[in-house]
Amino acid sequence: MSTSTIAAHQVARHCAVQFLSDILKDYSPQDLAVRLWDGTQWNFTCATRCTIVLRHPASLRRMFLPPKMLTACEAYLYGDIDVEGDVEAYWGLLEYLFVKGLPAGRLERKRIHSELADLPEQGPKRGERQAPRMTGEFASLSRDRQAIRAHYDVSNEFYQLWLDQRMIYSCAYFTHPGQSIDQAQEQKLDYICRKLRLKPGERLLDIGCGWGGLIRFAAEHYGVTALGVTISAAQAQWAREHIHQAGLASRCHVELCDYRQLQDREGFDKIVSVGMFEHVTEAMLSTYFEQAWNLLKPGGVFLNHAISKHVGPVLPVGTPFVYLYIFPDSELQPINATLRVAETTGFEVRDVECLREHYELTTRQWLRRLEAKQQEARAITSDLTYRIYRLYLAMSARAFRIGQPTIYQTLLSKPHEGRSGLPLTRTDWYASPPGQFRDEAA
Repeated sequence: MSTSTIAAHQVARHCAVQFLSDILKDYSPQDLAVRLWDGTQWNFTCATRCTIVLRHPASLRRMFLPPKMLTACEAYLYGDIDVEGDVEAYWGLLEYLFVKGLPAGRLERKRIHSELADLPEQGPKRGERQAPRMTGEFASLSRDRQAIRAHYDVSNEFYQLWLDQRMIYSCAYFTHPGQSIDQAQEQKLDYICRKLRLKPGERLLDIGCGWGGLIRFAAEHYGVTALGVTISAAQAQWAREHIHQAGLASRCHVELCDYRQLQDREGFDKIVSVGMFEHVTEAMLSTYFEQAWNLLKPGGVFLNHAISKHVGPVLPVGTPFVYLYIFPDSELQPINATLRVAETTGFEVRDVECLREHYELTTRQWLRRLEAKQQEARAITSDLTYRIYRLYLAMSARAFRIGQPTIYQTLLSKPHEGRSGLPLTRTDWYASPPGQFRDEAA
C-alpha cells in the first residue's frame, strides 16, 4: 500500500470518527458501537446492544447523504453497512437521528456534506434499487395483484422458516410473553372463533385467507364450512395442499379471487378478515364494507382484524422503507375512520379490542426465528431479501412497542329486525383456558 493510500485511509478514519462523535454525542452509549472498515472501534462497551459495521470508507456517505431515514435503511439493505446484534437498536438510532434529533433542512444538509467531505465519494457499485414497481391505476384489481405478489409470493419455503407451523402471518395472542409463537397463534385462531361464536354447520368466509390456517382450524375445531379467498397464487396453492392433507377438502375451500369479485347467493353466517385490511386503500373502504355487508346473512357478524394508523403525534418509524420495499400501495387507516365507514354501511359496532402489545411480541419472535435461519433464508431467496425482512421485522417490533402504529380486532354485527342475536356478555369468549380448544363438531 502506497504512502498516499495509507494517508487517505487515515484521513477517512479520522473523518468518520469525528462525524460519529459529533452526531451521536448525546446518544445512549450502551445502545450502539461502530466498527470501521479497517477494524477501528468506536464507543465499544461490554453492554453494547448492537454494532454497526462500516464496510468501506464511503459507508457513511451512503448512509447519510441525503440525510433521510430511507437512505440509512438502504445503506444496510445493499451492504454498505452491517448490523450485528440487536437490529431493533438500529431503528432506535434512526428514530433518534431522523425523527427526534437530526434536522433535514438546507443548513443541516450542508453541514453533513462538509463533515463527510474527506470520505471517498465512491464505494462498491450497488446497481439499481431493487424495490417492487407497481403499474396501472392505483387500487385497481390488476395493480393490487402486483402488490400482493411482490410480498406474499416471495417463497412459501422462506415464510416457513420463521412463521409458526400453521403459517399464520398476523398478530398472535399471548397469555404471557414467554409463550411460543405456535401456541400463541393457535390461541389467536381459537379466540377469533370464539368471538365469531362459530357453530357446526355455519358458513364462514375468510377475506384474505393467506395460507389458510384459520379456515382449516375453524373447520377442524368448530365444524364450519369455510371458504377463503386470496389473490396470492403461492398462498392458494399451499393452502389447498394442506387442506387436502388434513382431510378437510369437503369443508374447506380456497379460491384465487379478489374479494370484490366474489359472488355468493347463499350468503355467509360469519365473515372474518385478518391482516388483509391494510391493503384496502382509503378510496376502497366503502367498497370493502359494502361487499362484506352484502355477503353476510342478517344476524351474522364480521370480525375485522387490522393494523391501524395512530392519529396522535406521529413518529414515522420506517414509513418510507415499508411502503417502498415491504407493502407497496398499502395504506393504514385510523380506527375512527374504519368504524365510521362500517357504521355508515349499516354495521353495528359490538366490540373493539387493541392487541398492540401482542404484535410487538409476535414480530420479535418472527425476527429471532428469521435470524436463526439466516443462511437458509439467503439460500432460498437472496441476501437482499433477508436484509429487507430482518429490517422490517425489527422495525415492526419497535413501532408496536411505542404505539406507532397499533392494531385492533373489531366485531361488527348485521342486525336482523333490530336484533343482534348476540348474548349480553362476553363470558363465552373466556369460558375455558385459552389454548384448550373446544371441538364443538364432536
